Amino acid sequence: MARAGAALVRLPRLALHGRVVSAGSVSFTIEGLAPWTRLGTRLLLEGAAGEALPGEVVALRDGLATALAFAPLEGIGIGAAAHLAPPAMLAVEESWLGRVLDPLGRPLDGHGPLRPGPLPRSLRTPPPAAGTRARLGPRLDLGVRALDAFATCRRGQRLGLFAASGVGKSTLMAMLAAGAACDVVVLGLVGERGRELREFLEDDLGPEGLARAVTVCATSDSPALMRREAAYAAMTVAEHFAAAGAQVLLLMDSVTRFAMALREIGLAAGEPPATRGYTPGVFAELPRLLERAGPREEGNAGSITGLFTVLVEGDDHDEPVADAVRGILDGHVVLDRKIGEAGRYPAIDVLRSLSRTVPGCLGPEERRLMLRARRILALQAEMSDLVRLGAYRAGTDPAVDEAIRLGPRIEAMLAQAKAERGTVDSAFAALAAALEPSHAGGAA
Repeated sequence: MARAGAALVRLPRLALHGRVVSAGSVSFTIEGLAPWTRLGTRLLLEGAAGEALPGEVVALRDGLATALAFAPLEGIGIGAAAHLAPPAMLAVEESWLGRVLDPLGRPLDGHGPLRPGPLPRSLRTPPPAAGTRARLGPRLDLGVRALDAFATCRRGQRLGLFAASGVGKSTLMAMLAAGAACDVVVLGLVGERGRELREFLEDDLGPEGLARAVTVCATSDSPALMRREAAYAAMTVAEHFAAAGAQVLLLMDSVTRFAMALREIGLAAGEPPATRGYTPGVFAELPRLLERAGPREEGNAGSITGLFTVLVEGDDHDEPVADAVRGILDGHVVLDRKIGEAGRYPAIDVLRSLSRTVPGCLGPEERRLMLRARRILALQAEMSDLVRLGAYRAGTDPAVDEAIRLGPRIEAMLAQAKAERGTVDSAFAALAAALEPSHAGGAA
């Protein structure tokens, strides 16, 4: 028996592999592995120079597996071998703070390899069960007056930042990363311009902000799988720190590019295009990602406060991705190009921005101030054309006169330099000062 056991040990282990039977610009088809694969199974594809190219199965039909790669497919030919690979995992560790990595856990900052943690985490995990999930925590200082006063956020809340390109979205994210009251910041940069990565980290975020942040980046030239995986990897890193009891701020830029990557993958897998070319799988996957943010299970003090940017194409805030994301999240913040063109930054349109948790985190006096300021700004916007044309005569309507006097003071209070920091209390103190009658009379 001993000799038989020794002989069995010396036998070569069973190795499953298939071969490529067709390849395109983004996908390839493998035969021989379909019975042992599932959707999402990881593969290693042998390149022409012997390198291992990671991929993932995205469709199964007629005994063949369709897969996409995490890198360009140049050099892959018919007959190339494909092997099964371990599932997607990230072994997050505390030493990752201050580091920049790609979605596969490889360093991008040139500071050496990342030390793995003892417990690898799957990139695909379900959100906490709704019945055992903790409630939202106390209000959170975001450090931006316009948000703290008009879209007050609570720990574990999820907000969407809706903006067209070039409206100051990246600068606002840097202000949040540097000024929010949290323990850890996780940045998920999905499809960002490669040129802007170092500028954002070194100039906007700075050494102090970078020291408490983990950045996961897949640039715009990355394959669709890498861009999609960047969102999952950032969420997995955030879940690791939240499970340890930390207050995590997750900033993801952008959900739209994540949806675009899902659309590319779905089309390559044979899904039919639906709304504006987006496949049905996109709208099934969005809540699976976004619902993972928020409070943890009851008894765990950690939480993930998520701010997810949405690129609105052509300033259309009702396009499919924006509409779907707005229905999933706990509020939305709108950045308006006209406000930025007028020179007020951050260019947040407070009248179109909303936090659904405001009733649970504002006191009676704070709520009164916020509602009064909203009414004044709304009336000022309504009467602006008449005032500009000289069609309104002062003294005709006291409410309009008040809006003309106080509106500019509120706008001045909303303006904030990138280096300024604040709290919810200081934001409401500034709003109260802007609404004081004595100040209004002096301004008049």
